[in-house]
Amino acid sequence: MKLLLLYPEFPDTFWSFKHALKFVRKNASLPPLGLVTVAAMLPETWQQKLVDLNVRPLKPDDLAWADMVFISAMGVQQESARDLIARCGEAGITVVAGGPLFTTGYEQFPEVDHFVLNEAELTLPLFLEDLKNGCAKKRYATAEFPDITRTPSPKWELLDMQKYASMAIQFSRGCPYQCDFCNVTTLFGHKIRTKTTTQIITELERLRGMGWRDSVFFVDDNFIAHKSYLKKELLPELIAWRESNGISTKFYTECSINLADDAELMDLMARAGFNQVFIGIETPDDNALQACGKQHNRSRNMLENIRRIQNAGMEVQGGFIVGFDSDTPSIFQKQIEFIQKSGIVTAMVGVLQALPGTKLYERMKSEGRLLHNSSGDNADSNTNIIPAMDPEMLKKGYREMMNHLYAPKHYYKRIRTLLKEYRAPVGQIRSRFRMSQLMAFARSTVVLGIIGKERFQYWKILIWTFFNRQQSLPLAVTLAIYGHHFRKVCRLHLKDARQPTE
Repeated sequence: MKLLLLYPEFPDTFWSFKHALKFVRKNASLPPLGLVTVAAMLPETWQQKLVDLNVRPLKPDDLAWADMVFISAMGVQQESARDLIARCGEAGITVVAGGPLFTTGYEQFPEVDHFVLNEAELTLPLFLEDLKNGCAKKRYATAEFPDITRTPSPKWELLDMQKYASMAIQFSRGCPYQCDFCNVTTLFGHKIRTKTTTQIITELERLRGMGWRDSVFFVDDNFIAHKSYLKKELLPELIAWRESNGISTKFYTECSINLADDAELMDLMARAGFNQVFIGIETPDDNALQACGKQHNRSRNMLENIRRIQNAGMEVQGGFIVGFDSDTPSIFQKQIEFIQKSGIVTAMVGVLQALPGTKLYERMKSEGRLLHNSSGDNADSNTNIIPAMDPEMLKKGYREMMNHLYAPKHYYKRIRTLLKEYRAPVGQIRSRFRMSQLMAFARSTVVLGIIGKERFQYWKILIWTFFNRQQSLPLAVTLAIYGHHFRKVCRLHLKDARQPTE
């Protein structure tokens, strides 16, 4: 069997980082972890080739080579996925699809020959057995969740690793919380399942053995959900592994705001190499948090929590939402003030969307407020529900808020706030200097420091950082480059609104 693994292209979104990647001569932020993990579960006799359309285009020769195609995608990749499925159909190749996009909406893809849904550890063996016996069914699904201590290490050798800015591994699946707009528990359940420390160290060692020295993303939806195991097992072992091998690789992940409640956990994470966490803040409005089930964000001083995490040596990136039923037109200014005070430079603000499989989706459907399927990109100023707020007011307020947040004057002010609060752990192994960093800095001085409208703010923050936070100079340059990308995306999504200015 000649198997072609296909990963659809991401559109130009906040999280694609397409415009920032050009500064470091990379093609994609992250590899298709799901596909390379599935690849490790397949028969050894199968020949495999992977084409990530974020790295290179799909060529006719690729399709001519293949007997079968596996395609995996998230909701935001649906347009590219449809195009790939159509091309495979024209070429007469059997298409097998899996991943979040298909698990929650397989009915929308009648052209697909076989669906292997939910978690592949359980459904893929069933498909492979039936395929071997010549009786493969249309759909394989399960309501059960696998033991991921048996999940094999990803097949990294299928990747052109140097095309990526980061690698990715997974420690856990599942989330204990019940946010009504989130589909994580629909896909992975509430019970936290973890890999062993040995598995994680082995995967990191394999990456290191293949020459990888850059950052690694732990793709867990809530990395700190199993705190006791982290503190007693994984993090101490990661610290020992780093120190014994002189490793400077940085890690980043996603977690909940209650990380700020555990000083020991923050210290261990920072010492283990975590220097960045994405947190779903959502909104500073308690009524909205109560209504959407985000109880763990309520009744706490979130600004102080964020400051505490950044003081511990981890930059906080934040997810925010507008368009909750309790939101009034004042929410836009409240969000702006909170984000500016927090020093969250990378603030991904989206309009509320109802994802298939969520409680919000079912409620909107029952209330007759569901308009169409979600685009998967909640930062494109659109929504698939009828909001309680006047729709035009919601769209206008969102656009004005994004234009304000990513205008250079306000964006660079947040960088300075972050750098004042950010404290790298004492004794942390410093990253080695890389030529790619020098080249990125050189390009930024031209694109941002000479050509860009933000050149005054760019040089101002670099000079301030040099004299006040010299160790954070690479971070300042990185965030300046991110700002260039975010403004490009703003112009794309909000093109009929006033653009970010100085």
